[in-house]
Amino acid sequence: MKLQPEMTSDALTRLKRARGQLNAVIEMMENGEDCRAALTQLAAVSKAIDRAGFKIIASGMRHCGTARDRGEEPEMTEEELERLFLALA
Repeated sequence: MKLQPEMTSDALTRLKRARGQLNAVIEMMENGEDCRAALTQLAAVSKAIDRAGFKIIASGMRHCGTARDRGEEPEMTEEELERLFLALA
């Protein structure tokens, strides 16, 4: 299944935000700042990346469900989507 803008815009926003947070963590580490603050930001990056992945999976599930409702063969099976979901969990 190809990533389409209408399916990934929210995930893309989250990933761009995570990229900014990750850059901040790298700077904090390079500048020798407080480890608690760096780890807090790193946890936020991790959560943002996870949520972006879950958003993509959810969009794929909706996309495939819509295809099935129209009588079309979905691009991915439920088993494939489940495997991808579990890879993120």
